[in-house]
Amino acid sequence: MKKVIHHLRNQPEDVRRHVLHLITFSCAVILLLFWVYSLGTDLAKPETKESIKEDLAPFKLLKENVISTTK
Repeated sequence: MKKVIHHLRNQPEDVRRHVLHLITFSCAVILLLFWVYSLGTDLAKPETKESIKEDLAPFKLLKENVISTTK
């Protein structure tokens, strides 16, 4: 690992920036895949669907209030 880091330090800034972007993008994709995998089992449950409806109820009231005031 030290050889890789030392070799990367000797590269021009454009190459180092490119490697940084690739590593950042790779980590983001990995985190996104973990997140999607964890959602797959939870969203299919009926309890979760009911909980989501309850959580969104205040926003529905807010939306109705905004619509009624703009008319």
